[in-house]
Amino acid sequence: MYDLADVLPDAELSPGTNLLIAGPPLTGKRQIALDLLASGSKQGEGTIIVTTKDSAQKIFDQYEGLVDDVDAVDIGIVDCVTKQRGVNNVTDDARIKYASSPVDMTGIGIKLSEFLEEFYEVRGHRKNRILLHSVSTLLMYSDLQTVFRFLHVFTGRVQSADALGVYIIDSTAHDDQTMNTLKQLFDAVIEVEESDDGEPTLHTAGIPTQ
Repeated sequence: MYDLADVLPDAELSPGTNLLIAGPPLTGKRQIALDLLASGSKQGEGTIIVTTKDSAQKIFDQYEGLVDDVDAVDIGIVDCVTKQRGVNNVTDDARIKYASSPVDMTGIGIKLSEFLEEFYEVRGHRKNRILLHSVSTLLMYSDLQTVFRFLHVFTGRVQSADALGVYIIDSTAHDDQTMNTLKQLFDAVIEVEESDDGEPTLHTAGIPTQ
């Protein structure tokens, strides 16, 4: 089981679960997702982040504040941003693999599979947490049908690897039909809402407690 205690006390998810975190901008969705991954890192689990919004270096900087030593945790980042911004003199290494852009869903899938195989077969991680940040960026560049097909494959890989998949979406950027279509792909959902005191309110579906 995957312990969610750092975000939801007494909550846990089965291996192979895909979790969607949805809500308006600036409600702390990304922080919740990173806290979930950092919790796994502290327990010795593998961490894979597919970023379509920020560069790998920015992700490392954010993650560094959540774990004692970012160099001591097994983390892999699929960077879909750097090459899109015109920086082409970068090459894959042990911690970063580059896709050409958020449109390159085939490339993203290949890089994810490479990390999953390496984490499972080479590094010996039987538990891995995977973050896709963000689904909304994919929908900016591709139509719903294309993104749905990509996520269907992505969530399937998470399931077959007994990993925990975490996905972030800006719910206010998409109509209800789009949101309802995409939610079919996920086993559990955390809805993040703004509250009067400034602290986000979380509503969950499909997340059992111990």
